[in-house]
Amino acid sequence: MKLRQPTDFLILEELEDKGRNVATNLAAHTGKSRKNINTRLPVLEDYGLVEKIGPAERSGLYEITSLGKAALVYRDRYDDVDDFETLLRNEADLETADEGPSPAADDTGEQRSFARGETDAGEE
Repeated sequence: MKLRQPTDFLILEELEDKGRNVATNLAAHTGKSRKNINTRLPVLEDYGLVEKIGPAERSGLYEITSLGKAALVYRDRYDDVDDFETLLRNEADLETADEGPSPAADDTGEQRSFARGETDAGEE
């Protein structure tokens, strides 16, 4: 993961502060050119830091992901580690482990469906 400083962190900050947005607005809020923002957003998406969301496939509407939020939390360590992506993923794994099993898991760890009208096999 090779981030451009300060541009990539400015994009992530703006998406965290203001919520989902498009390149034109991000450019205005960050003081970076629209071309620069349009170049960086797909890279950040490839890294899993932002996600392109609908409603249309070509809408250009992006939002920050949980990994992107972790990047902001640990950005002061960006220059100190050899592999920032591994740091982020390890921290994300630790946070998930601390939360315990998901509410959709039963005592055996198996996923259960609670959709209306569905029952487990063998139940009536």
